Amino acid sequence: MLVGLSQSEPMSSPIRFLLNDAEVTLTEVAPDDTLLDFLRLNRHLTGTKEGCAEGDCGACTVLVGRLHDGALRYEPINACIRFLAACHGCHVVTVEHLARQGELHPVQQAMVDHHGSQCGFCTPGFVMALYGLWMGNPDPSVVEIETALQGNLCRCTGYEPIVKAARAAAAAGGQAMDALTVERDDVTAKLAAIPPGADVRRDGKRAILPADTDGFAQALLDNPDATIIAGATDVGLWVTKFLRPIAPAIFIGHLMKEVDVSADEIRLGAGVTYSELLPVVEETMPELVDYIERIGGWQVRNAGTIGGNIANGSPIGEMPPLLIALDARIVLRKGDERREISLESFFIEYGKQDRQPGEFLESIIIPRPPGRIAGYKVSKRAHSDITAVACAIMVHEEHGMITNARIAFGGMAGIPKRATKAEAALRGRPFARDTFEAAAHAVAEDFTPLSDWRASEGYRSAVAGNLIRRFWLEQDGEDVRLSRAVGE
Repeated sequence: MLVGLSQSEPMSSPIRFLLNDAEVTLTEVAPDDTLLDFLRLNRHLTGTKEGCAEGDCGACTVLVGRLHDGALRYEPINACIRFLAACHGCHVVTVEHLARQGELHPVQQAMVDHHGSQCGFCTPGFVMALYGLWMGNPDPSVVEIETALQGNLCRCTGYEPIVKAARAAAAAGGQAMDALTVERDDVTAKLAAIPPGADVRRDGKRAILPADTDGFAQALLDNPDATIIAGATDVGLWVTKFLRPIAPAIFIGHLMKEVDVSADEIRLGAGVTYSELLPVVEETMPELVDYIERIGGWQVRNAGTIGGNIANGSPIGEMPPLLIALDARIVLRKGDERREISLESFFIEYGKQDRQPGEFLESIIIPRPPGRIAGYKVSKRAHSDITAVACAIMVHEEHGMITNARIAFGGMAGIPKRATKAEAALRGRPFARDTFEAAAHAVAEDFTPLSDWRASEGYRSAVAGNLIRRFWLEQDGEDVRLSRAVGE
């Protein structure tokens, strides 16, 4: 029997991961221990900075490698809201691992050559984000560079020299000789040898990492009040900003990654991240790519999950309005029992969802859109910002007449909700400007939005109508997008 555990308590199994070129085994970890604190306070790897402590500024960016179907993939994530327990089975790479034999990495050298740093506080985070881009995209466009840097903020240098550095690093190449490429087989073998589950505690606070989804189902039955943590892009702030207790916690970011695309529908495991969803959207619904890329920054999209965005019940979550407009269904699981419901019916009222104790969201079923689809997000910043209003519109039209319409909004009510009166104004009417103008007026009858720090009631109401007008303008062939890059 392990010291400190009674016979009725489960046996501990450690957290194991790779950190740069070292193997780490931890037997005492609390669920609210962050990777950032471990790097800085325990391992003295202070190149990873704490800026905002909420996944917004990117100063804490590290790369995390994880096996996906046996293949090793690295992605930038925010160490400030990544819990240490969630690193089990991963390879964590910090900025200290880039330079070798006294020579800077091509990304680092390009930042020096193009004056991409002034005060330097944000620089390691930029370097790590650009490192992730450099490895995966050897010839990025300016727009692709800007997209990769959505989650990194610089207060003094300005982005132009950083973008120039990214282009110079791409031109320098060298990916085939990079340490993470050369060592890939060895890292893959070491990660594959790590057992998939873990169960640790510190100071009486327990963190559970189930080996598979069946283990998660049982763990949640045994601990129905546990905090479920997938990407921690929301729960991380509960700890760093509100100091909320989250123990016991069940970590599931490594589970439910299935993606199945058929002619009729798309089935996603609830643990699929935004970044993992993006290739599916590019293939099946390319008109929604910009909407997905407006959710958080790259680091957040690499961690945040589709299921988490639904299950937390936020009225301003980006995915529920889109999925409701697409008439998506979800599968809820409790133990070995499953039930399927429409996503729309999952949201009952603010803070209340149709989910029983011990039940969790296992998968999402998305019908292929039978008509035209668009998604819009309105926020104060263009990227990496909280939503004021989210809108998704799906319209099916035959022979110039609208046969069906589904319009859903986030940020307009206490739950993600359809605009039924606006929909009624479209159905059975000609696919024409006047029809959409009528729907834009009708949406005012669907909602009485609140005023808060994100937006006023009047602004939200005006935006809702204008997004319906925008949909018509785009379908009529008018380009109403703002240019994303100089000279584009």
